[in-house]
Amino acid sequence: MSILVDTSALYALLDADDANHARAAAFVPELPTRDPFVHNYVTVEATALAARRLGHRAVRVLHEDILPAFGTVWIDERLHDAAVTAVLAAPRSSISFVDRASFEVMRDLGATDAFAFDPDFARAGFTTFPR
Repeated sequence: MSILVDTSALYALLDADDANHARAAAFVPELPTRDPFVHNYVTVEATALAARRLGHRAVRVLHEDILPAFGTVWIDERLHDAAVTAVLAAPRSSISFVDRASFEVMRDLGATDAFAFDPDFARAGFTTFPR
C-alpha cells in the first residue's frame, strides 16, 4: 500500500523545533514498507517553505537526503485540471491547491494513507500517519 508524504511531514523532518519533529522522525523507519511517494507539487511547496523558514542548508538536506528515499509522481494536465476544478468548486474552503492535487493523486493511485500532520487529509477521508 502506497503512502503519500505531505509537505507537513517533510517540514517536520527538517525542522528540529517543529512540534511534530519527534513523531515524524520516529515514523521514518516504517516508510520503506509502505511504498512512500511525493508528487512534484509537494516538492515545490516543501522546497519553498524550507528555503523561506530554514534556509539553503535545509533545502539541500531535503533534496539530497530526504526526497531520494521516495518515488515521485508527476502531476499531468488531467490531475492538475482536477485539482483546479476542486479548488474552484469550494471557494470558501481553506484547503490548499497542493493538498487538492495530493487528494487527486491519491485517488488516482488508489492510495488511502498519508504521512501528514495536516488535518485536511483526514477530513478528506484519508488515513494519516503517524497515529
